[in-house]
This record gives sequence, structure tokens and C-alpha cells, in this order.
Amino acid sequence: MISLKINLRVLGAAYNNKFILKYNIKDTKFWCDQKVLTVGENVTFLERQLKEVFKYKNTKVSNWIIENKARTLCIVYSKSKKEDRQQILHLLATKYAVQHDIICNIAKKLVCTEPSNERRMLSYEQNLKNILIPDYQWLFLIIGRIESGVKFLVDLRTDILELMLETKETDDNVIIQQLNITLQNLLLLWFSVGFLHLERITWQSACDILEKISEYEAIHPIKNWLDLKQRVGPYRRCYVFTHPSMPREPLVVLHTALCDIIPDSVKGIGEAKTRILGGIKKEVTFLEEDKSKIKAAIFYSITSTQKGLKGIELGNYLIKEVANEVISEFPMIQELSTLSPIPNFRTWLLEKLNQDIHCIFTIEECRLIKNILKEENILLSLKKIFNNSLWTNDKELCKILKEPLIRACAWYLYREKRRNYTLNNVANFHLRNGAVMWRINWLADPSPRGVTNSCGIMINYRYYLNESEKNSQNYIENYFINASEDIINLAMHHEKLWNKI
Repeated sequence: MISLKINLRVLGAAYNNKFILKYNIKDTKFWCDQKVLTVGENVTFLERQLKEVFKYKNTKVSNWIIENKARTLCIVYSKSKKEDRQQILHLLATKYAVQHDIICNIAKKLVCTEPSNERRMLSYEQNLKNILIPDYQWLFLIIGRIESGVKFLVDLRTDILELMLETKETDDNVIIQQLNITLQNLLLLWFSVGFLHLERITWQSACDILEKISEYEAIHPIKNWLDLKQRVGPYRRCYVFTHPSMPREPLVVLHTALCDIIPDSVKGIGEAKTRILGGIKKEVTFLEEDKSKIKAAIFYSITSTQKGLKGIELGNYLIKEVANEVISEFPMIQELSTLSPIPNFRTWLLEKLNQDIHCIFTIEECRLIKNILKEENILLSLKKIFNNSLWTNDKELCKILKEPLIRACAWYLYREKRRNYTLNNVANFHLRNGAVMWRINWLADPSPRGVTNSCGIMINYRYYLNESEKNSQNYIENYFINASEDIINLAMHHEKLWNKI
């Protein structure tokens, strides 16, 4: 819903005595009374709103009028049901796309023009350039100028991406893709890193910002306000990127822990603070942080909050900005690292077990597991075990599973590929950003979420700032994965076992 600060009582008029658009001066929000409109009637109304906007294209009408028409369209669209929105998006992608017949006609004239006739050549080239721009790009530009319009377009792209996933017809999917590409290219320009603002979040930040930080956290859910207070308090840093056109809306959130060493578990982050404080549990302020003992900065959670900005790289820039900030504040920091999840590892593991249990476990490991589980069908038993996190409480079982699962995880991260890049999306993100696969950590996150994602295993990606650019280039251009010797050896060990099958 779009907030406005214009002094209007009513922006929309009655439509067949069924649809009324009102303006609430008190809370500066529009609302729609749509209860009596059927799906078809609502789509018809949205179509008329589209026509109302586009009839002013290429006219000399005041921008104020055009923007008000676009604003009304946005409000009605926001209040519409999913099926109505999808119909309008499909209409936008077809009726207001480029006109292929006109393009071909101008292109033929251009080809037939003598190169020496420069004036005519330039005229046709300009006409061709104009006609290659779809009409809906003009609409996006108009919407981008109104208050909260950029946020509306980001949310609109979320709808477009969802529609692309649900559109099975090849031809329909292609035209929706073109709509997506056009909007994505505009957002790429508008969300260039030069337009973003780096903001540090503390307990003194506005309540609505803190609430969003809590709601957006995707890796380690925030339990309560006390937990949130700790994450933005001493020995922690929380930074966000914001955009001038989307005030009070974090785009990317990065949580950082200030430690003495690189921790190998989520629990280790809290233990680092206890060590720095000399084992004494006490409340300290930011001014009381012992800078001499802070030797490592750990990026333990990064979250992109806007689905509509998918494919627009912001997180990599945020990590680099925060790295410079913490090093400037704490000169003793010598180590920059993540403590990252490994999403989808468990799913991959179960698929390999289905193919052949010996893809993961040796004959001896299978025998040991069988003795502990006391089950004949080890595969079925392991599937049941990996369906929840209770197995992490069995120390004897964990001891046997540790080596084969870490070995398999190293292979998954280092050797499993998609289009020559690492299969795991988190690994791909950090490697593209110039990080190094450094250390795999057993049961680093034994929470139900951590076990569901990756059997509780996590990984440290190290950032060496003076080598990041070279590492990034080598990965993107040459598909080279920079990993520590330990991880490479683990992956090779897994490969040897696999080759024996």
C-alpha cells in the first residue's frame, strides 16, 4: 500500500457504484472497498486504469496528472487478488510490449538506406531505438517518480518472478521474461551501490527498523527482544543498506560478531565474548569494548530482504563496506571470516544415499553404523534419522557420522557444479565475492533448522581483502575455486572412495 502526502479527499471516483477509492487523511493511506467486485470486474477496472495512464504517453499533459493516474493504478493493483494481478501483468507484457511488425518495417527502411544519406540513417536509427523500448518501461519510469513508487516496483517484480515460475507455456513465459528483464535493468540502475546508504543498527535505532531486522532474519531466527538487543549490542555489529527511495526499509542486513578467534560454531560466537570479558558475565557498553582483544570479525548472517531485487548484487558490496568499517574501528582485527550455513546439503546427501549408500560411507563405516542402530536396513534407518535433529544427541552415532559427512560435505562444496560454478548458492555467493573456502565445522549449528539444512555442518569462508579481487576474477572467469588444503584433501578422499564403487 502506498502512503501519500497530498491534500486530496478523494482520488478515485465510483465505478458502477461498486468500487470507491478513498483517501484517509488521518493515517495518510489509501484503502479500497472492493468486497462487492468480482474477479472479472476488478480486472476490467485495472485494464481501464492502464488505458487511462497510457493515453497520456507522448502528450504534453502535466506530469502531475499522469503521476496521479499511475498512483491510482498502483493502489488498485496493490489491493487486488493474486489472480487479478497476474492477469494484468500478462496484459502488460503482451499489449504494451514492443511491436515486432513496426520494428521490422523500420529495420527494412534502415537497411535499404544509403550510408551516405546520414540524415536519413540517423532518423531511422533513432526511430528504431525508440520503438525497441517497450511501452511498459515508460510506465515503470512514471511509477518510479511517485512517492513509494520504487518500493511498489520492487514488489511488482516479486509478482513477476512468481508468475514466471507458474507460467508453463513457452511463448507466454518468454514475454513475461522480457517484462522481468526490463524492470530488472531499471532496478539495476536505481540500486547502484553509489545510491545506497550504509547504516549501523543499534538498540537506539527506531523500533520499526529493529522490528524489521528481527522479522527479516533468515539464518538464525531471533527468539525475542533480549536476543535482538544482544545482536545489535556490544561485541556485535549490525549494518544495513538502505535506499533514498525506500526509507526505513533495510535492503540487506549483515550481522557481524567481534571475536578473539574465528569460531567454529554458533555457540562459539558467544564463547568468544565470554573469553574477552575474562569469563565474567556482565553488561558492557560500546565504549567499554576491549579493542585490544578483538582480533577477528565474523559475518554470521547476511539476508537480502527484498525478493524483487533478486539478481541485483548488494550483499557483496555490503560485506566489503562493513569489513572496512570494522577494521577502521578495530585496528587489531587480522581475520575476516564468515560462519555460513550450507543449505540443501542434507537434500543432496539423501539423494546420494538413495543412489548408493557407499557413495557416502565405506563398508567399515556401514558396519559400525549398523551395530549402533541395530537395524538391518541401514539406508531406511538413516533416512528416518536425518528427518529430524534428535540424532545429534547421540554422541556415539555422531562420532561415527562425523568423518563421512564432513568428507561428503567437502565434495559437495568443492566439486559439485552447476554451469561450472559451485552448486551451493551460499558458496557461489562468497566465492564470487573473492572469499576462500577455509574450514568445515562439524555440528556447528545443531538447531532443528541447521540440521535440516546441512546436518548441522557449517563452513568458514575467509576474506583476505588484498586477494579478494584476484580470487573473484579467477572464480568468475576461470571457474577456479579457492579452497584450503584441508578442504581439498577431504574432497579428494571422498573421490577416492567413490571411484572404488
